Amino acid sequence: MKRSLAVDLGAGLVLPTPVMIAAGCGGTGREFAGLVDLRKVGAIVSRTITVHPEKGAPPPRIAETPSGVVWATGGQNPGVDAFLEDELPRLARGGSTVIVSIGGGSLEEFVRMTSLLQGRPEVAAIEVNLSGPDEELGRAELGAHVDRTAEVAGAVARMTLVPVFAKIPLHAPDLVEVARAAVRAGVHGLTLGGSPPAIAVDARRLRPSLGSVAGWLSGPAVKPLTLRAVLEVSRELPGAPIVAVGGVRSGDDAVECMLAGASAVQVGTATLVDPAAPVAVAQGVARFLKAKGIASPADIRGRLRLPASHREQAGGGADVST
Repeated sequence: MKRSLAVDLGAGLVLPTPVMIAAGCGGTGREFAGLVDLRKVGAIVSRTITVHPEKGAPPPRIAETPSGVVWATGGQNPGVDAFLEDELPRLARGGSTVIVSIGGGSLEEFVRMTSLLQGRPEVAAIEVNLSGPDEELGRAELGAHVDRTAEVAGAVARMTLVPVFAKIPLHAPDLVEVARAAVRAGVHGLTLGGSPPAIAVDARRLRPSLGSVAGWLSGPAVKPLTLRAVLEVSRELPGAPIVAVGGVRSGDDAVECMLAGASAVQVGTATLVDPAAPVAVAQGVARFLKAKGIASPADIRGRLRLPASHREQAGGGADVST
């Protein structure tokens, strides 16, 4: 049997492994120099880029919890012009496939960034980060609403020739309907895994642990939420490539996400401890495939063995046991 870790996400996007570095965790491209060979990573997602530079949240920006971290960067980035001039070429020189994450508070901002990314050969795909506030309509989170998700993600998808993935928050009230609206609007795939909101407290100082007070939860605690989101969305939208992010730190975690319906995964918080974590996760997936006699990651996607009462809706589930 010829075994391969490569995954085909469709629309010409083929990755050498199903494991990516999540948005923001790869920094500017400098941070991984000498620490990890980016050619062994499925793809690297840029930090979320906005039209104008953002200074970010006040420090402290990260606090450890028993099961992960609570963080708030405030979207710090140099703005799209500086990104295109400096960071994008550097990321591409690392040898990994580059996916650019874009964010904004208005439809106009997303459209402007998409137009500037057009024709850049370094850009393999665009990830539309929908976790930020909707400044136009005065809503706390753009991706929590079906109408704006479709409008914004659809506009980006119609403007570009590269695949577009809508990144939808795990805690969106109508997660499946938001995902469905994005796909109907024309996006190629979905990234499921915006961190849920959270707060950390420093009891000794009687103060919040973060300078911004509120932040977002990442790390192992989030994985059950990620699995739930992937399973629910993949059952309703089996044709849409899904990238799972949130709590993935081992090969077993990645396999669980793929069994639930993901085509690929992103590794985030784990890279703070070990920059080579995405490579180690991919190696763990390879060991699982070899042990089970399975040829590729695609062969385990959506193969979770569900109870009989769920099989008809889920379309069954092949046995991957030894």
